[in-house]
Amino acid sequence: MLPGVFNTTYAKDMAIVRTKLQFLAVLLGLAFILTLPLYLNPYWVSFLVYLCITIIAALGLHILTGLCGQISLGQSALMGVGAYTSGILISKLGMSPWLTLPLAGLSAGFIGCIFGAPSLRVKEFYLAMSTLAAQFIIIWVIIHWDSLTGGSNGLYIPTLRLGTIKLGSGVKFSYVAIILAVLAIVGAKNIQRTRAGRAFIAIRDNDLAAEAMGVNLFRFKFLAFFIGCFYAGVAGWLWAFYMRYINPEQFGLLASLWLLGMLIVGGIGSTTGTVLGAILIRLLDMLSDFLATKLGELYPSVGAQSFSAFGLMLFGVVLATFLILEPRGLYHRWEILKAYWRLYPYSRK
Repeated sequence: MLPGVFNTTYAKDMAIVRTKLQFLAVLLGLAFILTLPLYLNPYWVSFLVYLCITIIAALGLHILTGLCGQISLGQSALMGVGAYTSGILISKLGMSPWLTLPLAGLSAGFIGCIFGAPSLRVKEFYLAMSTLAAQFIIIWVIIHWDSLTGGSNGLYIPTLRLGTIKLGSGVKFSYVAIILAVLAIVGAKNIQRTRAGRAFIAIRDNDLAAEAMGVNLFRFKFLAFFIGCFYAGVAGWLWAFYMRYINPEQFGLLASLWLLGMLIVGGIGSTTGTVLGAILIRLLDMLSDFLATKLGELYPSVGAQSFSAFGLMLFGVVLATFLILEPRGLYHRWEILKAYWRLYPYSRK
C-alpha cells in the first residue's frame, strides 16, 4: 500500500487503482498503447498484434496454472480449437466473424473441461500428462477430420470487417488485438479478487485444506479450466483472422511450452508478471531470429540450419537462469523496484 493512503471501506481496500496519480498513470498508459500503432512501422505493428495474442493465451494459462495450480500443456491446441471453430462456422455456415468470437471461446472452454476432468483425481505430473494427451489428441482430430477442418491443408479465413471497413492485418486490426488484450488483462486481474479467484488460490496452495474449508473442488477446478481455455479460444480467434490461414502445425506442443515458460519468467500467480513474461519472451524470440540470420550471413559455410535452434537454446538459457536466480520471476523484481521508489530516500532495512 502507498504511504499516506488510508482505506475506510473494503471496496477501497480491494481497489486496483487507489490514488489520483495511479488513475492518471492508467489513462496515460492506455492513451500511449492506443496510439502506439500509429507511429510504428509495419514490422513492429505485426509484432504488437502477435504480442497481444500471446498475452491473451498466457493469461488463460495464468488463471488455470498460476492461480488454480492446474498444470496444462495443451494451451496451444485449445487456441487451435478456437481458431478452427471460427473458420468452420464462417466457411460452412456463413456466420458473422464477430459472432464466432464468443463461440470460439466457448468451444475451447468446453473442450478444455473435458480434458480437465482428470484434475478431480490426479494432479501435478499426472495432470500434466493428461493435458499433454489433449495437445496431441486435438491436433490429431484436426488433421484427420479433413472433411470439416481441411486436414493438413488447413483453412483460409476471410478478412475481418467492421461494416464496410476492412480491418486486414495491419494498423486497423491491431486495435482489435489491443482492445481484446486490455479486456483480457482487466478480466484476469479482477478474477483474482472474486470469490472464485480466492477459491482458485486456496486450491493451488492446498486442495485438501480448501475442501475442508468448504471449497467445492469439482466446481472450481472445472471453472478454472473453462475460463483458462476460453482465453485460449479468444486468442485462437485473433490468430485466425490475423493470419487469415490456419493449419495444425501452427498449434504445436512447442507453443504450449513457450506459454508455460512465460509464466515462469514473469512470475507464477501474477497477472502483471504474466504480461511482463510474455513481452520478454517475445522480444527474445525476435532477437534470436535476428541473431540467427546475422550468424548465418557471417558463417555461410556452417549453414542456416545450424542456427535454426538458436531461439530454443536462448529460451532454455533464460528459463534456467530465472529458475535458479529469480524463481519468483520478473514480477518480484518489479515489486522490489516499486518498494524502493516509495521508500526512497530511506533504506528498506
